[in-house]
Amino acid sequence: MNRGTWTLLSAGIGAAAMYYFDPARGRHRRALVRDRVVHVRHKAQHELGVVGRDLRNRAIGTTASLRSLLHAQPVDDHVLADRVRAAIGREVSHPASIEVHAHDGIVTLSGPILADEVPRLLECVRDIRGVRDVEDRLEVHTEPGHVPGLQGEPRYRPGRRSAFMQTNWSPTARAAATLAGAAAMLWGLGRRHPGGALASGAGLVLLGRALTNIELARMLGLGDQSLAVNVQKTIRIHAPVETVYRTWCDFERFPTFMKHVVRVRRVPDRGEHERWRWTVRAALGLELTFDAMLTEREENRRLAWHTVDGALIRHAGQVQFRDNADGSTTIDVKLVYDPIAGAFGHAIARLVGADPKHQLDDDLLRMKTYLETGKPPHDAAVRTAEHHAERRYSGNGSAGPDEMRPSA
Repeated sequence: MNRGTWTLLSAGIGAAAMYYFDPARGRHRRALVRDRVVHVRHKAQHELGVVGRDLRNRAIGTTASLRSLLHAQPVDDHVLADRVRAAIGREVSHPASIEVHAHDGIVTLSGPILADEVPRLLECVRDIRGVRDVEDRLEVHTEPGHVPGLQGEPRYRPGRRSAFMQTNWSPTARAAATLAGAAAMLWGLGRRHPGGALASGAGLVLLGRALTNIELARMLGLGDQSLAVNVQKTIRIHAPVETVYRTWCDFERFPTFMKHVVRVRRVPDRGEHERWRWTVRAALGLELTFDAMLTEREENRRLAWHTVDGALIRHAGQVQFRDNADGSTTIDVKLVYDPIAGAFGHAIARLVGADPKHQLDDDLLRMKTYLETGKPPHDAAVRTAEHHAERRYSGNGSAGPDEMRPSA
């Protein structure tokens, strides 16, 4: 190890020691790390159990297939027809229109079908175990026209694909890809040439694909894909639903009891929906600003929003309020967002505790404390008095902080 590397390593160890052994916050930070390690261990045990059951079921299925090949027996007509129906669902766009009958290994197919799907369908049925012959009585059409069975938007049928070509990988495929990706990454890190760097990169991508079970385009944040990460949180607050809803709707007061919301301002907009400009605290102390539109507002029941076009991090969310019999309120928050670099970016943010899930958990607990005690947290983004003075100076209202304080 050269001197520069040793210096960087020593500095990193020193910084970590200062962070986790800080007299004020070190105990709390160590507890968070310990909880995370326990969570990861439990999750790993669960995943290993899932992989074990999948391997056992596959072994049973393979054994049964080999036994049936070695000791060939006639297949029941009903069983054979069910096998054919299950297989053709992956080959044709309107499988419900195809009628299947089986008798002594001879399968009869009838019903309307598009012309370009006939060869693929017949080939698929002939390859099914137990089929001796196929009798073709299909009604072939070059286009749907007015045929009832061919109406509706046809769904794309990918046909038979390997486990690694599917959107969702099986537990066994994910386990194999995890081992292969880790091995390629470790092998590449030990090589000082471009091939090693390429192997490390490929191994890292494969490892990420296996661990997240998300398609590569979504995982890397490429293309016009759907939002990659889903966050859900439910919390119960011992305060009336009217108070909770009113506090939640006063977005400009969020910095007085939340840590990660720095500033919220109403943006003048002549459009149909309200538009707000948010400034939030991201990783490494950076601040991120975006505009969001309030798309739904149902008093004491529901709020919904989404970012406007051009936002650096696209997201959409909703919060539902439920009034409980004991006078408390249950809040259900759902958030979907598309992080920079896709799921990889989300994973990196999780490592430093700056992902939306951790921040949402953090700030919802602060809101709960604020609503139940009436006292804003000491580590809120902005002090109440400073925020009140800023709102008066900017002309956003002269109501004092006590006017919105809920009863304890």
